[in-house]
Amino acid sequence: MVDANLLVTYDPNHIGLAKEEITSILKKIGITPNFLDLKVDGLFRINIEEPKKAVKKLSEICKKDSSDFSITFHWIPVDNWTKSTIEDMQHVIKGLVDHISEKERWKMDIAKRCYDKYSTTELIMKLTEIVDKPNVDLNNPDKIIRVDIIGDEAGISVLEKNEILNTTSVSK
Repeated sequence: MVDANLLVTYDPNHIGLAKEEITSILKKIGITPNFLDLKVDGLFRINIEEPKKAVKKLSEICKKDSSDFSITFHWIPVDNWTKSTIEDMQHVIKGLVDHISEKERWKMDIAKRCYDKYSTTELIMKLTEIVDKPNVDLNNPDKIIRVDIIGDEAGISVLEKNEILNTTSVSK
């Protein structure tokens, strides 16, 4: 089974237009998306080659001209998938924190969909307790530990700031 390595959020009222927008934008950088199952309205699970490099390129495009991004909002690469239990998520995070050096500043971002076992605050407390890196910086991190929980699954990544795209807050 192919796992999604890119999550894209979109206006759920325009699924067809969102799919066209994603396909068109990725085509500009020579990538053909493989759309996977739809589990949640407003969220595409996609598989592409080199998602982090692709999102970096898309960030540059969006900074120059954000008009191509009218229906899609967040473009998030995913390093690993696991079950959304605290233990499983901690295990994956522990394996990814090596991508954060001792000197780098970091923070954790969590997005939850179809999940109400823990509050976001509880999740952050439990998932950050195993990160043994000293420099937490919520405003200007070098790396972001991104946790996207979708029901009983969680996509987890360690990303640089330009490897995640929020089209609604791109600074021109």
